[in-house]
Amino acid sequence: MSAAKATSGNLFADDPAFQVTAQTISVLPPLPLAGPYDYLVPEGISVAPGDFVEIPLGRQNQRGVVWGPAKGDVESSKLREIYGVLPTEPMADVTRRFVDWVSAYTMAPQGAVLRMAMSVPDALEAPKPIFRFTLNADFDAASLRMTPPRKRVLAFLADHPPMEQGDILRETGAGASVVKGLVEAGAVQRLMVTPPSPFDLPDLEIPRPDLSDEQTAAADALCAQVERGGFSCTLLDGITGSGKTEVYFEPIRAALAQGKQVVVLLPEIALSAQWLQRFRDRFGVNPALWHSEVGQARRRDTWRAVADGSAKLVVGARSALFLPYHDLGLIVVDEEHEHAFKQEDGVIYHARDMAVARAHLGNIPVVLASATPSLETLANVEAGRYQRVELGSRHGAAVLPSVEIIDIRSDKPERNRWITPTLKKRLVETFASGEQAMLFLNRRGYAPLTLCRACGHRFQCPNCTAWLVEHRAWGKLQCHHCGYQAKAPDTCPECGAEGKLAPCGPGVERLFEEAVETFPDIRVEVATSDNIMGPKAAAELVKRVHNHEVDLLIGTQILAKGYHFPMLTLVGVVDADLGLAGGDLRAAERSYQLLTQVAGRAGRGDRPGTVILQTADPANRVIKAIAAGDRNAFNEVELSQRMTHGMPPHGRLAALIISGKKENEVDEAAWRIGRAAPRGDGLMILGPAPAPLSLLRGRYRRRFLIRADKGVKMQALIHDWLSKVKTPGSVRVQVDIDPYSFM
Repeated sequence: MSAAKATSGNLFADDPAFQVTAQTISVLPPLPLAGPYDYLVPEGISVAPGDFVEIPLGRQNQRGVVWGPAKGDVESSKLREIYGVLPTEPMADVTRRFVDWVSAYTMAPQGAVLRMAMSVPDALEAPKPIFRFTLNADFDAASLRMTPPRKRVLAFLADHPPMEQGDILRETGAGASVVKGLVEAGAVQRLMVTPPSPFDLPDLEIPRPDLSDEQTAAADALCAQVERGGFSCTLLDGITGSGKTEVYFEPIRAALAQGKQVVVLLPEIALSAQWLQRFRDRFGVNPALWHSEVGQARRRDTWRAVADGSAKLVVGARSALFLPYHDLGLIVVDEEHEHAFKQEDGVIYHARDMAVARAHLGNIPVVLASATPSLETLANVEAGRYQRVELGSRHGAAVLPSVEIIDIRSDKPERNRWITPTLKKRLVETFASGEQAMLFLNRRGYAPLTLCRACGHRFQCPNCTAWLVEHRAWGKLQCHHCGYQAKAPDTCPECGAEGKLAPCGPGVERLFEEAVETFPDIRVEVATSDNIMGPKAAAELVKRVHNHEVDLLIGTQILAKGYHFPMLTLVGVVDADLGLAGGDLRAAERSYQLLTQVAGRAGRGDRPGTVILQTADPANRVIKAIAAGDRNAFNEVELSQRMTHGMPPHGRLAALIISGKKENEVDEAAWRIGRAAPRGDGLMILGPAPAPLSLLRGRYRRRFLIRADKGVKMQALIHDWLSKVKTPGSVRVQVDIDPYSFM
């Protein structure tokens, strides 16, 4: 996505005629509605753009944001009045323009986008007042009937500054009625105080760690952009272990020194324990966290602190981009290539691209960091739209690991085993040296499929076109798409045969079972999103590995992101071919990125590392590129193939997903949409066709894929197309601009 497209769709925010006493206004509620509604402003109430207001909507009360002057398409006599202005900071103009821009780009309703920026309704309420109690210096204590509890309270307050009631009661053993009586008598004053910010200010005086000359040059270049101001987008392109985090901490410090706010987007914020520790070491405080594991009360405090500017640095998942920043000065997108930045439900967007748009609208810098940048980002660098700063060496004495390929067709594992003899030998040598190892298999559970050897029955999710994954440790079969669970049966539900149910293929639990049997004297731990949930669990895992309480880590892709274990010297990829098959446009790119990141966990300390790729296709260009360490060659071939077929970044893609509870209604709607499909040069429309997951969470799904030349205005084309077709309310039509998933 070109940053040049990031222009405002809000026509009202800068209107000089709209100040604080307009009689009619437009208000956007956080609902999936096409746009704002007009309202009257009662006499005596003043409003301004961005104010949060309470409004009547239908038969309910709703909150919304003043979006601008009234549109004027409804007579004033038919308009309803707003109830009032809510006690919170107004939404900044740049945030409102961002909502408009995201809505226009993703073709999502404005109100649905606004809902992401108003995700904490409680934050719009006035915070509960805090009261503290202190002695009244003018009160004559001789006039007070004294009791032992009253004496203790008065003596305590005489020696302390104003205190909250809970502290007084805890220290004196008095009851709440004692404090109340002293206030009513005039001996004690009750003071209302402003709640302090829950976030401490970063310490900008902590000396930065020693950086290499290469790191220093990169940090200085990024800091110069912050100090210069204005929009810029820079790729921080550094190999695994090159110290990218310490480098982008420096422009963060520069932005904080200007009094600005900073947001850092991480793909797996709930699993980033080491990153958070590095931040604490660098700035002396914890950042404001924003992700799904944060409790509701903390979310409310964080939202308000972001809005009033007291939260200076936010670290979060993709949704953190939509917080109502008071004065945002820098955006950092770490691991910018990660597929996790793409939201597939609700408003469908890619947080990396939206971060660039938000930076452009706010006229501020954005840094994209990765060891394996996306092809879209590299294309923008080559076109001169983005700048690039490179880190080509690992930090300190560490060097990149050597990579070996094992052909499992000749170096075969034992029957019902997955570790080849060569990898087994290397593991034995690693453990004997007192070092640690990792086995990577991007497949959760015990086995991805269970079937009956008597009749061939396969266990499938009743809500999705997906096999149920066996989780033997739980005794359950689970769908990883909708969450459906069933107890693992003893007999086949189709033919009733006993003892004929067989797991097919390995998951990490099955690999764990093999490792324990093969290496009974070592300490093995499994790390997946099933058992490492949230920062606390991740921090405990990091501590155990650093304390060498773990010899062998077995895990999925959550171990590929940023972990630094100095004694981990061997990484074995059990099935390097997983993810290479299928018709996914980005299968090769994604597999290269994931395997490179996994390989980067080895040899990050003083000891050299080794990576072993087990594969049945050693000639595959992804495998060969990783073994050769030749990222540029891989990217050139991939970009060339994309150009030949007009695929991103050399062309544009969009998808239409038609879904509903009744298959016949979905097929009928898809047929009608297909008949109205546009035609023209530089345009190709495929479908309708059943999606690979043709049933998902109980909804039948059909897909169209639209491929167009770069110059085609995709959103206008799709809007015109869909406006010609009426679909029943029971059928949902979703638009995915720049799709990343083809499921």
